Amino acid sequence: MKLHKFAPLFGVLLLAVASSGCKKLQARDQLNKGVGAFRNAQYQQAIDHFQRAIDFDPSLLNARLYLATAYFQLYVPSGESKENIEAGKKAIEAFEDVLKSDPNNSAAISSIATVYYYMKQFDKAKELQERRLQIPEDANNPEVYYWIGQLDWAIVYPKLMQLRKDLNLANPKDPNKPDVLPPLPEKARAELAQQNGPLVDDGVKSLEKAVELKPDYIDAIAYLNLMYRQKAEIEPDQSARDADIAKANELSQRAVRLQISALEKAVEKVK
Repeated sequence: MKLHKFAPLFGVLLLAVASSGCKKLQARDQLNKGVGAFRNAQYQQAIDHFQRAIDFDPSLLNARLYLATAYFQLYVPSGESKENIEAGKKAIEAFEDVLKSDPNNSAAISSIATVYYYMKQFDKAKELQERRLQIPEDANNPEVYYWIGQLDWAIVYPKLMQLRKDLNLANPKDPNKPDVLPPLPEKARAELAQQNGPLVDDGVKSLEKAVELKPDYIDAIAYLNLMYRQKAEIEPDQSARDADIAKANELSQRAVRLQISALEKAVEKVK
């Protein structure tokens, strides 16, 4: 069979290759323009460029990641307007799109968790942070353990305060001890322990792991102090409560010392 019979087929193939190469170049051009707009905080313009880049080359993962990050920049943490919530949802959808191609993309998982955190969907945020622990590079990342502990606290603290409000026990009895609230009635304490106990234990464990991995982790130490105070609320006897409060005070003082040390180091650098 003569080769010239295949010439039309080769021509079609060459055109397809040329078209594909041209689209990839156009995608890169749009990506570069989007990055430029992103760096200038022109996020909506950046979004348009990143979306065009994806249209030209759906396999361009960086464009998808930048698109999600640009949506994330438009989201105002804890803002409750309809437009802001929509921006948060678009950011989540865009990061989830990244995960379809790169399931272990820690930055995407962390960003989705952060949006859920600011939307006060703490359970979803915690699930995602726990998912990060399955990624080898994050298995010993103190930030992940810190987030898990912080989210545990964010879940248990409102339950405690609502219960105290319902029982009219939200204010100190002794004006000279403004940080000491009256103990909960036994029945209420037992019910709260059943609800909050597993999360308090998990929070203490996670935050202690964060501090173990990073001994000068001020935020983790501060939240560990807060979590021990939650632990004190559900202890069955006064001696255990006193021990938890003593531990909390020790951690609080440690966090303050570290803050002072960090400030002193910053001042020294300026000199």
